[in-house]
Amino acid sequence: MLVRLSVNNYVLIRELDLSLDKGLTIITGETGAGKSILLGALSLILGSRADTSVLLDMKEKCVVEGTFKIDGYDLEEFFTSQDLDYDTVAILRREISPSGKSRAFINDTPVNLGVMRELGDRLIDIHSQHQTLMLRNNSFQLGIIDAFASLDTLKDNYSRVFNSYRKLAREYHELAEESEKNKSDVEYYRFQLSQLEQARLKRGEQAELEKEQELLTHAEDIVSALSGASGLFSGEDGPILSKLREARNLISRIRSFIPEGESLVSRIDSAFIELDDLSGEIEKLAAGIEADPEKLKTVNDRLDHLYSLMQKHRVKDADELIDRKEQIERTVSSVATTDERLGEIEKELAVTRNELTSLADELSERRRSALPLIETRMTDMLKQLGMPNARFKISVKQLDDFISSGRDSADFMFSANRNTEPEDIARIASGGELSRVMLSLKSLMTRSSSLPTIIFDEIDSGVSGEVADKVGQILTGMGNYMQVVNITHLPQIASRGGRHFHIYKTDEGDSTITRIKLLSGEERILEVARLLSGSEVTETALRNARELISAGKNK
Repeated sequence: MLVRLSVNNYVLIRELDLSLDKGLTIITGETGAGKSILLGALSLILGSRADTSVLLDMKEKCVVEGTFKIDGYDLEEFFTSQDLDYDTVAILRREISPSGKSRAFINDTPVNLGVMRELGDRLIDIHSQHQTLMLRNNSFQLGIIDAFASLDTLKDNYSRVFNSYRKLAREYHELAEESEKNKSDVEYYRFQLSQLEQARLKRGEQAELEKEQELLTHAEDIVSALSGASGLFSGEDGPILSKLREARNLISRIRSFIPEGESLVSRIDSAFIELDDLSGEIEKLAAGIEADPEKLKTVNDRLDHLYSLMQKHRVKDADELIDRKEQIERTVSSVATTDERLGEIEKELAVTRNELTSLADELSERRRSALPLIETRMTDMLKQLGMPNARFKISVKQLDDFISSGRDSADFMFSANRNTEPEDIARIASGGELSRVMLSLKSLMTRSSSLPTIIFDEIDSGVSGEVADKVGQILTGMGNYMQVVNITHLPQIASRGGRHFHIYKTDEGDSTITRIKLLSGEERILEVARLLSGSEVTETALRNARELISAGKNK
């Protein structure tokens, strides 16, 4: 349950520190005093989104922190699954910075809003006028039945099998589509594969052929250049090597006369050896190259064939052609493999569907078994709430296919008049009637719910007199099993709380600030009297307030 709520710099709240207890807690205040603002601040630590518009002071960050006692509510597994430290006390904190950055923490560990929202949903139920509209929602209606019938474990089992079934069905449809497409194209793929296999592709072949093509195309020019160069080294017309021998002889004659003589001869000898070797290599190259038109034609034909295949398959080189061939091989092979897998999935789907059908049937049976008791208790409670001719019925129909909650659709049927058959509650019930139906449903679920805290935002709107007193009794009874916080304008209900807080506004400087205080005994009498008589509190109102509070304690 919520034991402490701290709010700083949120809308009209500069700072607020609220301590709560078990049982029924009452909150009252003038219209516009800030009750909805308080709920808005609380919603931040339950995972609601927010931006800088919530800041009272745009230079300071907003911080909302809630302390919860969570022992006995089976939350250990949730904390373990989210890698959070579990303790019997959990602190949820939310921070909104002036830059708009939002941060969420559970026990000082940063978490995303989804995790905070999931935990919040298991800690607090905030009932508002918006939630009353959920009576028109099929999922909400089924949830009411399931909570009353204690179907959590069965629903978890069903959900697990349903998710497996949906995953298998999705895989089957995707594979079937892929198989159908591949089958329609498989002959074309086989033709392409045959062409590529006949081409006998080798990695690196294209580069080698292009080099050979270059050589064969320019063979005559290459031989001519090499022969000419070889002639310069050793030909008859002033060969380089002959001139170098002559130069050596000339230097040898004078080498003893000059210090550099030996060095010059040695260098000429080295140059001669290098040039003589170079001359021999050039001659060998020239001898090894010859024009070969037939071989050039063979190379050109092979390259043309490769280029044609590359263009057809839209790849940039022959190596990518090999990759494309391997891809086509996999596609052709996958047709047979896909058919095998489709057969396997069909068998798995049949087994899973049978299991899903069994669980869905059990859900339907247990839901229908719970309906008579729900209808009887709801009708009795609505009669106590000032609707003597009320009748409450639930229609559960089986759907053609499975959904996440089973194979059922629920409709709440309601009639407030003796001569009118129950009809769809969303269509015929007034706002006040819907509020009373919702209160009855919440009360019905109290003992079967593991929810620690419920907050009602004017659940008592549209009622007065004895009915209001009965609403107060129901809220008090709910407080015996869970923490109940009720925002109200009715004195009959305000007089029943174990603790009573008053929300009010004050003007401080240039700002209007919302504050909240825990009322003492006399202050509470004065507040209930104000609710009875309005702004001018009379002695009669004070006397009636004391009687109401005293009667509330004795009931």
